[in-house]
Amino acid sequence: MSKPLIVQSDKTMLLEVDNPEYEECRALISRFAELEKSPEYIHTYRISPLSLWNAASSRLTSDEIVASLEKYSRYSVPKNVISEIKEQISRFGKVKLIKEETGELIIISSEKNFLHEISTHRAIQPYIQERLKNDKIIVKKEFRGHIKQALIKIGYPVEDLAGYDEGNKYGFNLKANLMSGKVFGMRDYQRASVEVFHADGSNEGGSGVVVLPCGAGKTIVGIGVMQIIGAETLILVTNTLSIRQWKSEILDKTDIPEEDIGEYSGETKEIKPITIATYNILTHRKKKGSDFTHFHIFSANNWGLIVYDEVHLLPAPVFRMTSELQAKRRLGLTATLVREDGLEEDVFSLIGPKKYDVPWKELENKAWIAEAKCVEIRVSMDDDLRLKYSISDDREKFRLASENIEKIKAIDLILKKHKNSHLLIIGQYINQLENISETFKIPLITGKTPLSERQNLYSAFRKGEIKSLVVSKVANFSIDLPDANIAIQVSGTFGSRQEEAQRLGRILRPKAEDNTAIFYSLISRDTNEERFGQNRQLFLTEQGYEYEIYTFDQFREFVESEMAVPA
Repeated sequence: MSKPLIVQSDKTMLLEVDNPEYEECRALISRFAELEKSPEYIHTYRISPLSLWNAASSRLTSDEIVASLEKYSRYSVPKNVISEIKEQISRFGKVKLIKEETGELIIISSEKNFLHEISTHRAIQPYIQERLKNDKIIVKKEFRGHIKQALIKIGYPVEDLAGYDEGNKYGFNLKANLMSGKVFGMRDYQRASVEVFHADGSNEGGSGVVVLPCGAGKTIVGIGVMQIIGAETLILVTNTLSIRQWKSEILDKTDIPEEDIGEYSGETKEIKPITIATYNILTHRKKKGSDFTHFHIFSANNWGLIVYDEVHLLPAPVFRMTSELQAKRRLGLTATLVREDGLEEDVFSLIGPKKYDVPWKELENKAWIAEAKCVEIRVSMDDDLRLKYSISDDREKFRLASENIEKIKAIDLILKKHKNSHLLIIGQYINQLENISETFKIPLITGKTPLSERQNLYSAFRKGEIKSLVVSKVANFSIDLPDANIAIQVSGTFGSRQEEAQRLGRILRPKAEDNTAIFYSLISRDTNEERFGQNRQLFLTEQGYEYEIYTFDQFREFVESEMAVPA
């Protein structure tokens, strides 16, 4: 039997999808390589320094990586690829940042040539206080984050062992029973991620990112870390609704009293032992170029932990502030480390490396998240729209393809096929969503929907009082709708891989009865929406999901034949 993998000297790898060993090979190489393209038969992965450093931070060795490649590679693994793997894996931890008893912050390395290169590099020198003869570089204390950013950019990922301020103590307990009366206990992977992050309180832990699928309980991991550290905590989230959901989870699963939980948002500005703030309020300023109005929240309390929810969405200004918070323990939570702005290195150096992740399919197999199927339906354009599309620029072409009115017919078919399901219709363009809402008489939630109305609609959906919702990108993250089992994506943000993952995540919470979910994507045929769609699907393909592709006519025939069969 021929092996599924071809490793090339440019550090790309070609993986044959139809090979019997595809699944196990994909599971291994996705731990240290990034998926670049995923057409039907051959998937392309790339080994990069950052993918290897994240692998090294999760204790994967170069010998294990090379052994994986040699096991599944059809041909000999190129020697330069093996050398690159060994070199980059060895670089993680070779340069260390520690604090001496004198309080001085120093860079050390077992290899003097590294120290020489660092100390003489123009990008590093502004952050150096002194280069000592006895193989140490003294760093200016206020630039602990800045020097880590600068070093990773020149190929030296620093292992930061300089320790943390303990912050104000704040102990609490996890409940044995939830408010509903159900028994509460952390799942094995949630407990494991907390323990890996904490690392018995040593300086090897305390900063980094935990990567888990939507619906797998990242909030519970955050609460577990808060409990084991036992300090006052600042939690940063995407929006006000997320504040309320975090607060609800904390009250449900801990003995923290409500009066100790503060909300810091556009509506309310409280500083409490446990404070939950939005990224939006942190990046607010009175006019362009002025200071950020609310950055004082970082110093308003002696925090022992900062939690960054949905860390893949962390705004650039908060990165700048985080570079000055390296003495605080920092936990990032996300479903994907993919950032469309290319700032993955800043997450690595300022929040911390990937500490723990679990493949989505592994949790699906254990029924911790719903079993999901992805379906792409390609619809045609009418002649008038096709002509308009052909003479437009690229951005306008994408909008026209996204808002293609023919998608209404596909939505109608899906609604008929799943008439008893809990269904979300998700899109990017408000005019399109308003038209869908009006056509099918389904309530609509957008960024302009008042918070109280949003909460009422979400509550009615959870209770089964309404079966369907039309939602804009405000529902991409941090929305807890456990019964949602069908999602129809009618338009999106170009080729955003993270958005695709977040939207699938809306329907991944485990279901009490039929633990299955379907994620439909509606795409206009023979348009640039197809190309962007292929990029959007990369992350989920890497996680083991396959997209069934139908033309609209094929899907209609399938649905009509299915509905014609007597129950």
